[in-house]
Amino acid sequence: MFTLAHLSDPHLGPLPRPRFSELFSKRLLGYTNWRVRRRGRHDMTCLAALTQDLLAQNCDHIAVTGDLAVIGLDAEFTPARAFLEKLGSPEHVSAIPGNHDAYVSGTADHPQLHWAEYMAGDSQRTEGSPFFPYVRRRGKVALIGLSSAVPTGFHSAEGRLGKEQCYRLTEILKELDGEGMFRVVMIHHPPSGTGEVFRRLTDARRIKRALLRAGAELVLHGHNHRNEFIHLLGRSGPVPVIGVPSASIGPTNESTPGAYNIYRIDGEKGAWTCEMVQRGYAHGDLDIRERSRTVLWGAGAGQTIAHPGLTVEPATAE
Repeated sequence: MFTLAHLSDPHLGPLPRPRFSELFSKRLLGYTNWRVRRRGRHDMTCLAALTQDLLAQNCDHIAVTGDLAVIGLDAEFTPARAFLEKLGSPEHVSAIPGNHDAYVSGTADHPQLHWAEYMAGDSQRTEGSPFFPYVRRRGKVALIGLSSAVPTGFHSAEGRLGKEQCYRLTEILKELDGEGMFRVVMIHHPPSGTGEVFRRLTDARRIKRALLRAGAELVLHGHNHRNEFIHLLGRSGPVPVIGVPSASIGPTNESTPGAYNIYRIDGEKGAWTCEMVQRGYAHGDLDIRERSRTVLWGAGAGQTIAHPGLTVEPATAE
């Protein structure tokens, strides 16, 4: 059995004091929003406890689907690197950037500059070649890292993959299917293409087409700071698409409390089994514990056992 943990959107604080010149952009709005609303929502003490609980599970690998930063300040990326190092070595942790990590064009390349080892595929990357998609094979599981993180204008948190990245994704998924791998796609923005128009993945149709042509066993995302579970159509059947809450939101906030998922993957091509276990907080409950179990692949697929304090939306096919 291979165990994969999924954590997202920690929005690490405290936010460094920006230089005056750094606020001549959409950062001014983001900084004001953080000072007025968001810094009270993202609790670093709760994040530290959740991270400690995750590490105690001794999972084989950890997937981090972006938004380590808040407004993409130069000074945010070194602490973000330290956070990844606390989770584990680059061999043990796979990361992708989120829209807050590419908040403005001036620092949009900083995830690659600071976290490159955590986003490096198995094949040696040549100078000038794209970072994404990257592929990591870990036992019977293959992780495919995508980047939907692009700088956007005021009031926008949209993401975009681009034609070339999705073309390569299709080819990679076909190749890994031929190898009999359990394929896990990592993306920050939800690939369903639904939700608020200024927070969407603008070319969601491209990743949907890639899944339809080549298939996958699991898609993991963040961005919306809540539990999400749908199915998208794949080449050989429905593909589970899973979103997790922000890892740094505490149980006293009105938003979905922080949590992470563990995927227990076993079997082989044509006979996969995968159980998803969620651990985290619940409203008014300071204890971190198991909140639900859901069968994604195998006998009873789609069934969820929810523990008190957590409501899990049923899986739906788009």
